Amino acid sequence: MAHVAPWKIQFVEKIVELINKYPVIGIVNINNIPAAQMQKMRASLRDKSVFIVGKNRLIKLAIEKSNKENIKDLAKYIDGQTGIIFTDMNAFKLAKMLDASKTKAPAKGGEIAPEDIVVHEGETPFKPGPIIGDLQKVGLPAAIQKGKIIIRKDTVIVKKGEVISRDVAQVLTKLEIYPLTVGLDLRAAYEDNMVFPKDVLEVDTEKVYGDVLNAIQYGINLSVNAAYPTQFTAPMLIANAYRKALNLAVNAGVVNKETVKLILSKAYTEMLSVASQLTDGLDEELKSLITSSHAEVKAEPQEEVKEEKKEEEENENKEEEAIAGLGSLFG
Repeated sequence: MAHVAPWKIQFVEKIVELINKYPVIGIVNINNIPAAQMQKMRASLRDKSVFIVGKNRLIKLAIEKSNKENIKDLAKYIDGQTGIIFTDMNAFKLAKMLDASKTKAPAKGGEIAPEDIVVHEGETPFKPGPIIGDLQKVGLPAAIQKGKIIIRKDTVIVKKGEVISRDVAQVLTKLEIYPLTVGLDLRAAYEDNMVFPKDVLEVDTEKVYGDVLNAIQYGINLSVNAAYPTQFTAPMLIANAYRKALNLAVNAGVVNKETVKLILSKAYTEMLSVASQLTDGLDEELKSLITSSHAEVKAEPQEEVKEEKKEEEENENKEEEAIAGLGSLFG
């Protein structure tokens, strides 16, 4: 029987212990991450999780030894240079955090361009010298203008999917153009007896939040239009019922402390309207009132608009309060 190094046994036992301890386990790709940036990423994860890099065979063996339900499905995502993360945070939050921690990095040559690499028109930081030959060698339209080297027009120096040559990589670094994005790439995560692959974990949280707010708004509108009272729509329904009842009482001539001023105002307006149709028999005071009322006609619609806007704003504020209340349910 072949002898197994003690450190390998200890490593596997440690991984099994961590798998059983933490609710969320992630498999990450660490390929092509420079040592300096790897150290920064380790430091950023230290307070939130445990991050371990080891031989793939040993990590797979530890996963197979764990008794967690469906955890073995995680092993199929172990390939190439791999690390494993153990954390208490939600798998989707883990994916978002790792994505946010990615940084731009210079190319060294031999990498595949993740997108078109463009060098834009304009001045460079270089004075005239041999470097102009390096720029032109890789296809950049470089020239000398007013004592500086310039790029005459926007140029795609490497197309998406093409290999970045060593010469191009050196020029890009000199121009401080860093075309690569490096970081811990979460391939899959285990949580609640399920394995979530990368495409499931990449959620557009802003879009989801917007969709939830829209659903809340539609729900409020439906509740109000259907006169279905809830904790959030009851104030709006009561206010709407009050306005309709007040309007009905005024039009029906029902006099009470709420309607008396409105009824008198309505009667006064109607009196002036009738009087304005008459040509004879009006005293000077009534003529003066009619004249002044015509002068105020232009101002009245503005006042009405203000009142309508005020009413709309009050409704919007109530709806926003309701949305905020419901939105708090979603964190």
